[in-house]
Amino acid sequence: MSKLNIGIILGSTREGRVSPQVGEWIKSVADKRGDANYEIVDIADFKLPLLGEVDATDQATAWNVKLASLDGFVFIVSEYNHSISAALKNALDYAREAWNNKAAGIVSYGSVGGARAAEHLRGILGELSVADVRIHPALSLFTDFENFSVFKPADLHLTNVNGMLDQVLSWSAALKSIRH
Repeated sequence: MSKLNIGIILGSTREGRVSPQVGEWIKSVADKRGDANYEIVDIADFKLPLLGEVDATDQATAWNVKLASLDGFVFIVSEYNHSISAALKNALDYAREAWNNKAAGIVSYGSVGGARAAEHLRGILGELSVADVRIHPALSLFTDFENFSVFKPADLHLTNVNGMLDQVLSWSAALKSIRH
């Protein structure tokens, strides 16, 4: 059986965001495992306009093709006003079938570890038929970031990251069997 393809979705597009730092850290931890193909998928690269505002056939097609090539996801989620970013919600809405019957882990960050954003994301993922796993690394802006901008995660997070990845891979493999 070939290795699963897992996308690490950067859930923020704003200037000065820290999601790329968190995503690169998750990818470095994941790559050391050697158990799947991990890649960072930055929603900013797809330049998705607000859904329904203009014709975005090309952007939507590219986004859906990328998602369809993946067997599972790890969402890097920052908390904006107790929820996910508008850019992430918009990107989620641009696809339907490409999300279906896949697994996802959530890595969140914010003043309370991004927990409220993660819980909102879980509800949305359920509607998209994405099975979200239980283990959830939650990073604090106060203890895991220097000056709220330089990511310096505590070593204690590695246990949760690896546990989350274990669950994402086992669920992704199981769900792949019903997609094919």
